[in-house]
Amino acid sequence: MKRVSILVPESSVLQAIADPQYLFSAVNQFMVMSGKMPLFDVQLVGLKKEVKLNGGLYSVNTTQLLKDVKSTDLVVIPALFGDMKSAIAQNQKLIPWINDQYNKGAEVASLCVGAFLLASTGLLDGKKCSTHWGFQNELREMFPTIDVVDGSIITEEHRIYSSGGANSYWNLLLHLVEKYTDRPTAILASKYFAIDIDRESQSAFAMFQGQKNHSDKAIKQVQDFIENNIQEKISIEDLSDLVLLGRRSFERRFKVATNNSVLEYINRVKMEFAKRSFESSRKNINEVMFEVGYTDTKAFRTIFKKITGLTPVEYRNKYNKMSVQ
Repeated sequence: MKRVSILVPESSVLQAIADPQYLFSAVNQFMVMSGKMPLFDVQLVGLKKEVKLNGGLYSVNTTQLLKDVKSTDLVVIPALFGDMKSAIAQNQKLIPWINDQYNKGAEVASLCVGAFLLASTGLLDGKKCSTHWGFQNELREMFPTIDVVDGSIITEEHRIYSSGGANSYWNLLLHLVEKYTDRPTAILASKYFAIDIDRESQSAFAMFQGQKNHSDKAIKQVQDFIENNIQEKISIEDLSDLVLLGRRSFERRFKVATNNSVLEYINRVKMEFAKRSFESSRKNINEVMFEVGYTDTKAFRTIFKKITGLTPVEYRNKYNKMSVQ
C-alpha cells in the first residue's frame, strides 16, 4: 500500500484537501473493479481532530493526528488561503514533520499556493517550483533561493513535486497516479474527472501584472512608458535614454527589479494587451498585431505562442465566443 498523507493546515483551501482524497480513493475503486487490490491508504493528517476553515464556515475532521504518523510515502500539501505570510505562521508546527518525512524517504507534493508552505521547509532551496501564476512574484520575493518556473503546470525534482494554480493541481495528481499505477489507470481517472491529462502549461490563463513591487523609480518610469506606448516599436536604447542610464546599467537594473529582461517585459506587456483584444473584440489577427506595434506576422505569432502556449487564432477561438472564423 502507498501511504498518502494529505495535510489539513490552518487557512487551507477545502477543495485542495477534498480533491486529492477523492481522486486517490476513486483510483482504489477502479483497481478493485478491475480485479486488483487497492493501492492507496489515504489519510487526512493534522495537528488536531477538527480543523475549521473559511472562518468556521467549513470544518475538516482529520483521520490521523500528526504526532501519530511516524512514516508515510507521500505528503500532499494543499493550497493555502489568504495572506501567505500569516498562513505560514499559523502552520509552523507542520514544518518539522514535513522535513522529517522527506528525510525518511517520503515524496512531498504541493498543490497551487501550498508551495509557500513547502518553501518554508527549506526543501525547495535551489530547486524548481510551480505555483499559481498570480503568486509567482510573491513566491520569488519571499524565497529568492527557489527557481520559480513561469507558466509550468508540474515540477518534479528529488522527490519533490509542485503544481500550477487552481485546477492545475489535478494534472499533478494525475501525474502521481500514473507514477504509482500505470498510464491506463491515469487515463481512466482523467476521463472520470474530465481533466485534460497532458496539459503542461498554465500560460493561457496567466495575466501579466507587471512586477512593480520594487523601489527603483527609474525602472518604474520605464515600465509606465512601455505600458502607455503599446502601439510603438520601443528600443532598449530609447528606454535607457529616457532615464539617463547607460544601456548595460539599465538592463541590469531592469532585470533585478522586474525579473524580466527588457525585451521580455516589452513582449509580455504587448501580448497581454493583445490577449485582451482577442477576448473582447472582433478584430482579426493583423489588426491586433498592428495595434501592439508588430508588423511581422510570423514574429507576432511566435512570441504570442511562446508566452500563452496558444497561437493567436487558438487563443481567440478559445476565449472569445464572438470570434469570426
